[in-house]
Amino acid sequence: MEIIKGGVTAAKGFEAAAAQAGIKYQGRTDMALIYSKKPCKAAGTFTTNVVKAAPVKWDRQVVDSGVKCQAVIVNSGIANACTGENGMQICKETAEQAAQTLGVDPNGVMVGSTGVIGMQIPMERIKAGIGMLEKNKSGDLAAGHEAAKAIMTTDTKEKEIAVTLEIGGETVTIGGMAKGSGMIHPNMCTMLAFITTDAAITKKALQRALSEDVKDTYNMISVDGDTSTNDTVLLLANGKAKNPKIHCGTPEYEQFAAALHVVNETLAKKMAGDGEGATALFEAKVTGAATKEQAKVLAKSIVCSNLTKAAIAGHDANWGRILCAMGYSGAQFDPEKVDLYIESAAGKIQLIEDGVALDYSEDEATKILSEPEVTATADIKEGTENATAWGCDLTHGYIDINADYRS
Repeated sequence: MEIIKGGVTAAKGFEAAAAQAGIKYQGRTDMALIYSKKPCKAAGTFTTNVVKAAPVKWDRQVVDSGVKCQAVIVNSGIANACTGENGMQICKETAEQAAQTLGVDPNGVMVGSTGVIGMQIPMERIKAGIGMLEKNKSGDLAAGHEAAKAIMTTDTKEKEIAVTLEIGGETVTIGGMAKGSGMIHPNMCTMLAFITTDAAITKKALQRALSEDVKDTYNMISVDGDTSTNDTVLLLANGKAKNPKIHCGTPEYEQFAAALHVVNETLAKKMAGDGEGATALFEAKVTGAATKEQAKVLAKSIVCSNLTKAAIAGHDANWGRILCAMGYSGAQFDPEKVDLYIESAAGKIQLIEDGVALDYSEDEATKILSEPEVTATADIKEGTENATAWGCDLTHGYIDINADYRS
């Protein structure tokens, strides 16, 4: 497997576009298109929030129906959440307009929205934007890059990745783009991720690969503890690589799943590191756990701790906050067995051994915690399982952004 340049247009047969439709923002693109020249098998995972945005409901029914998908229309600025029957009507009219403009089946058009909850989307601007998207669509990497920029809200940077692997003598490509900066919490978030592949694969294998991997990637990130109404991950496969079809339980499936994991983990980490107001990606590793679930619960609790996140922002090696977060996680462990380390590009040091502080250098610890990517590793010495979660530091910038988000 090899990481290559690109995003959603890296795989054969996919095109993308961006448009400045004025949905809410002015002076920037705010609509994106992903289009496949060939109808695709579709898989998806969606928010666990009981309050689900209209696009989530729409896309879930498309995925569950088994109909093939050929286009995804995404807007930023307005979430189309808590919009009643009108919200679903907007999805329907968007799909119909896209079908008419692009010449595809309206039943296989999916939609995505992100932004302010409760506002109604101006349909006339969506329709005009779809026309612009059709004119702008292209299969080059630049088009995919522009689409990744168009779906941003409070994100400070676009998020893309693409990989290639060989299956049955054919080159298979998986590419993706995502957005997410705030209202990010495990169990899916205000995050949208769109992944394209030219792999020939069964729908069952496609959905299984995505559903299983989400548990260890997108569901292991947190920025602020708020699970969104709109989070969606869509995976489209058009089969244009012409590889022998991938089925569940085969070596080829494992190859594909491993490559998909790289794409998902990379996008997840980009979202965590671009948290609203953040200055650092904070990674928490728990090793030596008795079970995978125990490790995951502990790692998530560490990255979700506001006190720990504030300590990272202040470059303060306040290890007691990490141990405290583990203690209230709900997972059982012996705190008197815990070894804790911090590391970054500036080095690695051990802070505690068997639950007791070591005589470490505070200056060295501060230097380590001053890097843009910081890792804390807790070894609980109970077994061989491990898990990793990702978050970010908590700064005043987060408050600045969210205190006046609607304006």
